[in-house]
Formats: sequence, C-alpha cells, structure tokens
Amino acid sequence: MLIWCLALLALCIAALPSSAASPTVLQAQNFKMAGDTSRMRLVVQFDREPDMRWFLLRDPHRMVIDMQEAAFGFDAGALEARGMVTGVRHGNLDQGNSRIIVSFDGPFEIERFDILQNEESEGFRLVADIVASSERAFEAAMAEQIESTGSTQTTRKADRLGQGGDPTADRFRIVIDPGHGGIDTGAKGVTGTQEKTITLAFALELKKMLEDTGRFDVFMTRDRDLFLRLDERVRIARQHEADLLISIHADAIRLKNVRGATVYTVSDKASDAEAAAKAMRENLADEIAGIDVEEDNQEVADILIDLIRRETQGFSLRFARSLVGELSSEIQMIKTNPHRFASFRVLRAPDVPSVLLELGYLSNEEDEAQLRDPEWRAKAAEGIAAAIKAFAQGRQDVGG
Repeated sequence: MLIWCLALLALCIAALPSSAASPTVLQAQNFKMAGDTSRMRLVVQFDREPDMRWFLLRDPHRMVIDMQEAAFGFDAGALEARGMVTGVRHGNLDQGNSRIIVSFDGPFEIERFDILQNEESEGFRLVADIVASSERAFEAAMAEQIESTGSTQTTRKADRLGQGGDPTADRFRIVIDPGHGGIDTGAKGVTGTQEKTITLAFALELKKMLEDTGRFDVFMTRDRDLFLRLDERVRIARQHEADLLISIHADAIRLKNVRGATVYTVSDKASDAEAAAKAMRENLADEIAGIDVEEDNQEVADILIDLIRRETQGFSLRFARSLVGELSSEIQMIKTNPHRFASFRVLRAPDVPSVLLELGYLSNEEDEAQLRDPEWRAKAAEGIAAAIKAFAQGRQDVGG
C-alpha cells in the first residue's frame, strides 16, 4: 500500500509545471524576402533577441546564419526561389543550435546584417541586405572571415572598392550591354532591321576593338540572341566590378526625320520629354517579355552608400561629355541635346559609371543604312574607344 501511494505521489509531482524547466526555444517566424537579381532584402521575426552569427560558403554561394535552438514557423511559399536567391533551408543542428542557409545564383556581399527591436510589437527582427558582387570580392570576404575564425560583422558596401591582391584588378574593366535580345526584339527599322541584332553586332565589334588595344578587360552582358532582365544586366556589371557600363541601343520613333546618336545618363528627373519617353520604352523591356516588375522603393539607409552613388553619377556625367565630344568628330549626333538624362533602370548600378548610347534611329532610312554598314560602325566604335581611353586615363590620374 505504501509503495502504491509513493508511486501515485511521484506521478502527481511529475505532472505539475516546474519553474526549473528549460526555457522555451526561440520562435522564428514570418520569413520574407524581396528584390531582384542584383539586390535582395531578407527579414525574419523572432519572439526575443536571437544570438546570431553569419558566414559565407562557396560552391554554391551561400550565406549561413547560426543561432540558438529555434522553432521555425516559416511559410513554404515565402522560401521559394526569388531574385538572386535560389533556395532557403532551415532546421536544427545539434542540441541547442539551429541554422538558416540561403543560397544565391552567384557571388554576393552582405551589405547589412542587423538585429533590430520591433518598434510597434513585441520581439526582434533580422534585416539582411544582400547585393550582387564579384567573385573577387566574395573570395576576399571569405578570406577575412577565415582570419576572424568564421564569424563576421556587417560588411560596408564601399569596402570592396579598391581591394587589392589581384594583379589584373588595376586594368580598366568595361561591360558592354547590347540592348534587348531574345523575345525582346527592340525597335524595328524601315527595312526590317531588328534592334537586338544590330546592337549585338556593334557590341561584338566594339569589344574586339577595345581588346586589341591590350589595355582593357572587356565583358558582355550577352554575346548571343538572349533575353536578359534589366536588373540582370546591372548585376553582371557589378559582378565584373566594371569601371564602366555602356548600354548600346538603336531606337525607332514616329518622327522619321529624327536621326543621329544620343548619349543618356541616369537621373530621377528627365532632361526633356523625349528622354522621359525613351526611358519609359526601355524600362518596359521586362514587361514585354512577360516578367512582373517590382519597383524598388527602398530608401538609402547608409549615407556612405548615397555618397558612392553620387560619385558614380559624377563619373557617368564626365564620361558622357567625353563620349559626345569624341563621337561628334566621327558620326552625326542628334541636332539638339546630344547628352540627355532620365530614369533608366539599366543605368542604376550604384558603383558602376554607366551610360546608354543611342547609336541612331532605325525609323530613319539614313540611320538604318549606316547602322547596317560595317565601316560606319567601325568609325563609331573608334569614337567610343577614344572616349574610353581618355576616361580611363583620367580615373587613373585621380587614383580611382
């Protein structure tokens, strides 16, 4: 009887809640990500402040986030591949530890990694901003990570500018972007010339001319009839750590008498109605291919990044002026305002000086004939090459 009573008492005690019980695990919920192939933001909500560290892995390129043991309440749909993210995995490692692994389609940088207390609700949130980068910058970040035993802190975006160690890094790097491609044929000429074809032909010829000088490393966003999203073109320029991006185009408009080359740079406010209309047409490229475009309304959170963007725009303007000057002696420019500006998405790399060059108008018979003429294209390429040489020399003279 006594043994039976003691056993019953033990069962009752075990059923009572204990103040000494282990604390509940961290609750991780509401995983969200937004962005495109050049920039992503990840946000995760936690019921209390997590103890986190992150590190990088290659093959494939991944960001690994470690934390104390967590219970994950992520919606499966929120983890699907999007933008530059190819996959998200999460789960528990050993007792007391959990991990989130985010895979990317190429090298990247952690621009921001912050744990913030929620202002209007209980708990904390992780905010991580990731931007496409170059293989060299990714390897440099991994090397730094190894030196610091695998843990790292927030990486400033500007840190990759001027990194050494690569003997080819001092060579001026150019990315040529042949406009349109694939399902997006672009403008159509009077006799049927397609913009995507003429821009690719010209870009390949310009690439060879520049490479033959032995002074430049030249890359293409596309070297065949291929559709690329506008943000993908920007990402390619950033991955190559380009010193200059030149986007090549040949437009068509209703006014058949308008002809000549035009140079465009980026600006939130257009220089004129024609430039605004041009930017609108070019920015529709993704929608023409049936791709939903998400506008990036993210404000610049770091004044340093804003300063980098301003400096980049200054370099873009400097090259644009040089390009107009050199081309004017080689080919016909548009009669009024040969340098214009508007909000072109393809020119929005914050750290790559960029211009969009309208070689001429396919809607004009004379311009179309010239664009199809290899000798005329060679003259235009010579003008561009001269402007690049002057710009590259100027950058070297000022140390950047």
